[in-house]
Amino acid sequence: MRFLVRFPWTWPGRRDAALGPSAPPRGGANEPVERKAGDAALPRAQAPIPIALTLLTALVLAGTIALVGPRAVDAAYLLLHQDDPVELADHMVRTSLDPAVAHREIEAALAANDPELAASFVALARGQGIAVDPDLAKRVEIANSTEARAARAAGSFTHGFVTGEPEDAVGFAGTAIGDVFVFGDIRDAVREGGRLVSGEQADELLLGLACVGLAVTAGTYASLGVGGPARLGVSVLKGARKAGKIGGRLAVWMGRSLREAVDLSALRRAVSPASLVQPATAVRTAREAIKLDRAGGLVRLMEDTGRVQAKAGTRAAMDGLKIAESPKDMARVARLAEAQGSKTRAILKLGGRAAIALTVGAFNLASWSFSALVAIFGFCTTIKGLTERTTLRWLVWRKARWARRARAT
Repeated sequence: MRFLVRFPWTWPGRRDAALGPSAPPRGGANEPVERKAGDAALPRAQAPIPIALTLLTALVLAGTIALVGPRAVDAAYLLLHQDDPVELADHMVRTSLDPAVAHREIEAALAANDPELAASFVALARGQGIAVDPDLAKRVEIANSTEARAARAAGSFTHGFVTGEPEDAVGFAGTAIGDVFVFGDIRDAVREGGRLVSGEQADELLLGLACVGLAVTAGTYASLGVGGPARLGVSVLKGARKAGKIGGRLAVWMGRSLREAVDLSALRRAVSPASLVQPATAVRTAREAIKLDRAGGLVRLMEDTGRVQAKAGTRAAMDGLKIAESPKDMARVARLAEAQGSKTRAILKLGGRAAIALTVGAFNLASWSFSALVAIFGFCTTIKGLTERTTLRWLVWRKARWARRARAT
């Protein structure tokens, strides 16, 4: 079956009706249309789609683009920068921080007696070009003055040294000094090991960290301080564990890694009552129970934690450990801390895990972008069709006008 290919407006009768009676017919009234024997009749002309309906479709698609477009742009940006925590944090801050939010967060930090977080929000707001109320900024400055810090640090150093639970930079200094001189690690190992031997509830994660700390401290001395970040990271991890600020998934991963790196039988011998009579032997046995060659991921976690503490402070490191679900997340926090410094705490408080990683599924983000592309394609196609129909109508009208003028003359 074969049809003659013609455009709709060139079908027999359609063109003649458009141009009026003055237009020469395509063939005589009785002249048959060229076709082969057995061919079906030529298709009848279809009614054109009304221009108004096409225009309405274009308006609907334009509204869809206006509604979906901003979300699609954000989704595309997040997908392109999903492996860059600094860009993710910048995007989160731009979309979440405004003068009202900054004022509320600063007030809340001061009310919670956390001037360090308040100062972090002040720095973040000013970095975004947001004006901070002068009176509020003055209160933050006074709360972070040397006199105020000295008053707060009166017992903080001793508390951190004795308990190993740092609450600020001064408390962490006490904790770190105790750990560097192995006092803190021995204290934690003896306490948790004694509970383990006596059958009481012991924190095996804290016990493992203390033993790892003994091994890392020995390596730090042997390498003349090269292992310093890991040593600081162990202190922060132990403090965060005691304060309950390690995320559940990260704690599970740490426990699994410690079980792979620690010789439990040797560790039990090290913390037995008989071995504690000879502390030096017990420490050496506990240190030898740790196989650092099997704890590469754990050591990297410690180093990243130490980097965060060095760049953004102890509380920023603990805030990062609270939202991190894996060592990879803590590495992202370390990159963020190196880029943002003192603003890191405010960023983590404002965005949570969304400041360092995608919290929305990549499929959902991609669907927004795909929907926008479909709407744009449909809009362009509709505009093309509308232009063609409008042009055809205008040509038909112009030819009809010429025909009328020809008849008038």
